[in-house]
Amino acid sequence: MAYVPAPGYQPTYNPTLPYNKPIPGGLSVGMSVYIQGMTSEHMKRFCVNFVAGAHPGSDIAFHFNPRFDGWDKVVFNSHLGGKWGSEEKKRSMPFRKGTHFELVFMVLAEHYKVVVNGNPFYEFGHRLPLQLVTHLQVEGDVELQSINFIGGTQPLGQGPGHTQQQPSSLPTMEGPPVFNPPVPFRKRLQGGLTVRRTVIIKGFVPFTSKSFVINFMVESSGDLALHINPRLTEGLVVRNSCLNGSWGSEDRKLSYNPFSPGQFFDLSIRCGTDRFKVYANGQHLFDFSHRLSALQNVDMLEIKGDVTLSYIQV
Repeated sequence: MAYVPAPGYQPTYNPTLPYNKPIPGGLSVGMSVYIQGMTSEHMKRFCVNFVAGAHPGSDIAFHFNPRFDGWDKVVFNSHLGGKWGSEEKKRSMPFRKGTHFELVFMVLAEHYKVVVNGNPFYEFGHRLPLQLVTHLQVEGDVELQSINFIGGTQPLGQGPGHTQQQPSSLPTMEGPPVFNPPVPFRKRLQGGLTVRRTVIIKGFVPFTSKSFVINFMVESSGDLALHINPRLTEGLVVRNSCLNGSWGSEDRKLSYNPFSPGQFFDLSIRCGTDRFKVYANGQHLFDFSHRLSALQNVDMLEIKGDVTLSYIQV
């Protein structure tokens, strides 16, 4: 079952390094680039470059370069016309060797805003017009889980696998994303659930996590059309519904479990005609047949328990 990214959400999973690929639709204000991965136990340095072109020697609009060299620091710079610019640095290291991380570059009108593991880290002023930036490069002592381009545009037929998609077959999302929301989290699903509507949930499972839940709810009655409950202590992901105050039969079987302490996850939950289709980190996780027929009444997303959220889009 192929994973179909929602418009404005362009993920690449488990990319190999060095990574050097076009930015879907090009760079624009309001776009965010999410990079999830793990640093090497013997990490010395890695870098992320926003580049104007695909070829060696292309101008680098923004060079982000953490260095473990005894003077742990992060270096920021540009490389224009064959010359490095004025180096900026921060003698603070937000990464730890051998641990998972989430690195976000938010593209704003005046600067790139860098956020590491949910914490604002640095702002780097633009030295090259955004419209010239076409490629993203990543290399060094890291292993990547995913790279997500959020908020950009992508021409039809240029998606993963370069398969032509008709607009009517693409998943849809409503409204702007929510970044780093607190838990418990509740978000109204305007208009209720509809076929092809997709909800994106990105988060982190704390090392101390025991359990958390994701509920698709009818607010007026409390009915749960879909209840997803990762139980870390049991190694289970329980799925169920709760209608008229009564729990249904549990689904427990999975071919793999994407939720483990100390790891990030990326969930895509798509409402189909007869079932929910759920993907984790780009891989099909499970289907859950609809038990509530009036999907338009499912008007609330609720997330609570031992989880940290970094990005939600409904």
